[in-house]
Amino acid sequence: MRCARRLGPGRPIPFGWAIGPVLLLAVWSIGSATGWIDPRNLSAPWDVVRTAADLIEEGRLQEHLWASARRALAGLAIGIAAGLVLAVVSGLSRLGEGVIDGPVQIKRSIPSLALIPLLILWFGIGESMKIITITLGVLVPVYIHTHNGLRTIDTRYVELAETVRLGRAAFLRHVVLPGALPGFLLGLRFAVTTAWLSLVVVEQVNATSGIGYMMELARTYGQTDVIVVGLVVYGLLGLVSDGLVRLVQRRALTWRRTLAD
Repeated sequence: MRCARRLGPGRPIPFGWAIGPVLLLAVWSIGSATGWIDPRNLSAPWDVVRTAADLIEEGRLQEHLWASARRALAGLAIGIAAGLVLAVVSGLSRLGEGVIDGPVQIKRSIPSLALIPLLILWFGIGESMKIITITLGVLVPVYIHTHNGLRTIDTRYVELAETVRLGRAAFLRHVVLPGALPGFLLGLRFAVTTAWLSLVVVEQVNATSGIGYMMELARTYGQTDVIVVGLVVYGLLGLVSDGLVRLVQRRALTWRRTLAD
């Protein structure tokens, strides 16, 4: 145990996740205060805070944030469900793998954003296209990591389940679910990040609401501070959502001892 502590990363640092962002904010503040950063290229932090306060007072930021969150959550829900179902079918059936795995791997090599022109032709430029783009981006990491988790389950557990004559439902509950959970949660971390990345782009395609639309409108009028507000919001959304998944990951995998503990 002593050797593990000496060679490992050390004890967890309280609020260690905030060190990087705080350092970045410090560099940004110093650069703006000393004139190293041209405000025409990047507004100072205090200007961004003032602009954000004005947007909140006007109600514009909340309105666009809700529109973005609604799209992202819809795409996440559909993508997670689809990726999970496809992974289970492919991971537990050779026939299912033959039918499903190839097309998903092909989709994996094609960025979802590259499909936008085709999706516009198929679904138009409304909400359906935006949600489907997010869904396709979310589906792949959930499928890949869950499928990998299923295929790396120790065969001894399967043999044990057959020996004690577990039924299909009990096998799924006691062997498949615990075995695939680490992979699924890892895929979920990638999925939430992908959802926000996809959202940035789709909201600039004929949108009339959302953080991306607000940023695109600000670009037209040269409002750098509003653009930075949008970037900060996207960053915070990504950081918070990833933090929530990591919290679930720690609570759900308490039986597993890793260097992160």
